[in-house]
Amino acid sequence: MNVAPASASRLSSALGAALLAVACGGAQAGDIYYRCPDNVFTNTITPKEADAKGCKALEAQQPTTIPAPKLRPAAAPGSAASRVDAQEQKARDSDARKILQDELIKAQAQLDALQKEYNNGQPERRGDEKNFQKYLDRTADLKAQIARTESDITAITRELSKTQ
Repeated sequence: MNVAPASASRLSSALGAALLAVACGGAQAGDIYYRCPDNVFTNTITPKEADAKGCKALEAQQPTTIPAPKLRPAAAPGSAASRVDAQEQKARDSDARKILQDELIKAQAQLDALQKEYNNGQPERRGDEKNFQKYLDRTADLKAQIARTESDITAITRELSKTQ
């Protein structure tokens, strides 16, 4: 790291003051410290040295503390009136199951179509695939679509097993 000599001395004096403050436990209320030019804070110089350097004397204040917010009690559970009727919940569950079954059938049909087109890694070449790389790209895309559809099917069957 290349640091200019003037900024290096400022940096070292600032680090020295910070280390001294940590080692001494920081300034106590009523202690005097000095703010010198270039934003250097120190309590290691005498008042005469501070005047000679153009430093201003400041008195350390007690640190400000902010109390933590009061804990609120946990929310009470909902009343029985706000709960859904058992028959209505059964109807919702059966609707959800029907939707999942429909999605499963659709995903399985899509998987069958993709596997038929993929033809075990040897799909038929199209007229627009005179370039062999286009054919390879489409084959890789079909393989990725098959993998995604298979993962969709496993997720749907997992959701269906939860609704039983």
